[in-house]
Amino acid sequence: MRSSSRWLFLLFLFFLYAGALVWAQEHSAGEMAHEALKSAGAQESGLAWWMWPLILFGFTFVIGIIAPLSGVGGGVLFVPLSTAFFPFSVDFIRGAGLIMALTSALSATPQFIRKGLANIRIMAPLVCVSMVTSILGGIVGLWITNAFPSGKYYITIALGIVLLVIFVVMLTSKRVEFPEVKEQDPLSKALALTGSWYEPTLNKVLEYKVTRLPIGLICFAAVGFIAGMFGLGAGWANVPVLNLIMGAPIKVAVATSMTIISINDAAAAWIYLAKGAVLPLIVVPSVVGITIGARIGAKLAVKAKPAFVKILVMGIMLLAAALNIVKGLKGLHII
Repeated sequence: MRSSSRWLFLLFLFFLYAGALVWAQEHSAGEMAHEALKSAGAQESGLAWWMWPLILFGFTFVIGIIAPLSGVGGGVLFVPLSTAFFPFSVDFIRGAGLIMALTSALSATPQFIRKGLANIRIMAPLVCVSMVTSILGGIVGLWITNAFPSGKYYITIALGIVLLVIFVVMLTSKRVEFPEVKEQDPLSKALALTGSWYEPTLNKVLEYKVTRLPIGLICFAAVGFIAGMFGLGAGWANVPVLNLIMGAPIKVAVATSMTIISINDAAAAWIYLAKGAVLPLIVVPSVVGITIGARIGAKLAVKAKPAFVKILVMGIMLLAAALNIVKGLKGLHII
């Protein structure tokens, strides 16, 4: 009954939004929406303003289905693909990407904390660093696009390069379900970075500890800056750092990563909100679309072959990286 109620609520939101579009089309609000989309860059297309929210809903709905199947966040797919194929300014796309990643993280974090998987003790020192760098990333990203005439093209090229890095990380990293940490570094030991949780598949409580906190702090500083600058969810990097470098069990790494994203993206999103780079006509259909799609994707993930889907997504990311780099170079008249 609870699942059916959620579905009905999501469908109600969609139809409510569609009704609002129809109403806006027939009233003066339609002109305001049209001007807002023009400011976001949609004037490059001949489509009516009300078509863009519907297209974004369908686009993010598909991304929402793919994301749980492949194990990557929706923001990692939304930002590069939207930058490559949509006429919107990269600032508005990055703002929407942060809100989408934040919505996903906030939905999952309470459940992870209740189950004892999200380790607040591990999260605290990491998020203190990454929150500051995510804010700096947002400020630098918006400054580049506004301070330089061709700033958006530099950001587009940089986004393509970051995607190539993500592609390499996904290609080479292998998750370790239960890493063995024999000895903690002095800082991790002093902060007592340990924990435990009940694992139902083994029917027992598992204890763990993490190490290499100084290296983890450096990595999270860099990841926070990238997440804030490009509006990407940072799960693609947080999980490998926590799991492979610091030695957290994979379930703990995923849960703690989502908690960190909920704080980092909230901090970076304020920068985009303050600069007017969060446009409801882009954000609302995107969030609703990816939320509904993710619920379907989560159910399909049980039957799908993750290896095939992951290869497909990596191919899409590689294509998006190439398209963004080419789009940026063309904007700079280099090619």
